[in-house]
Amino acid sequence: MELGGEENREARFRTVIAYVSKDGEIMTFEGIVMGSIANKKMGEGGFGYDPVFIPENENRSFAQMSAEEKNSMSHRARAFHKFLAHMKL
Repeated sequence: MELGGEENREARFRTVIAYVSKDGEIMTFEGIVMGSIANKKMGEGGFGYDPVFIPENENRSFAQMSAEEKNSMSHRARAFHKFLAHMKL
């Protein structure tokens, strides 16, 4: 893999949702998932970096998780939940 023998394999996924209210107020809602990059691809699911990204406190990559498991901790879900809470939906 491109990181070769790199010891620091810390990584994160980050999503930011921007919303502009009808009054012109700009709001952003951030979701982050901390984790690390695996030494090799693991799993068949997901897309993109999912086979090499291992979320914090996990020993499986996103590609090894069910869609429900991944979505429950994803950066997109975290940002979206913050947005929904703000909108009180």
